[in-house]
Amino acid sequence: MALRIRKSIKIAPGIRLNVGKKGLSTSLGGKGFTVNVGKKGTRVTTGIPGSGISASHLFKAKQTPARGQRNAVGMHRPHKEWKGWQITLVLASTFIVLWLVTRP
Repeated sequence: MALRIRKSIKIAPGIRLNVGKKGLSTSLGGKGFTVNVGKKGTRVTTGIPGSGISASHLFKAKQTPARGQRNAVGMHRPHKEWKGWQITLVLASTFIVLWLVTRP
């Protein structure tokens, strides 16, 4: 059985500092939409509050290969990267959907 150690500290409304045994992260947002930034990358989680339905995606932190590191064929490894406009589009569409779902 794995042992988890975690403490969440509220810094301001909608902003939390998360402390665990492997490091620190920061969470922005609240019910329905949260962005968590840590050493593994940025995790965006959206959901419908009270329904139990949510989706989460991890945007991995950019890892730079060691100088001269090559794959088995001798070519540099391709690196898939999310562009800034793609992240902005995902966040904006999520806010629009949440606004449409929660408005009276």
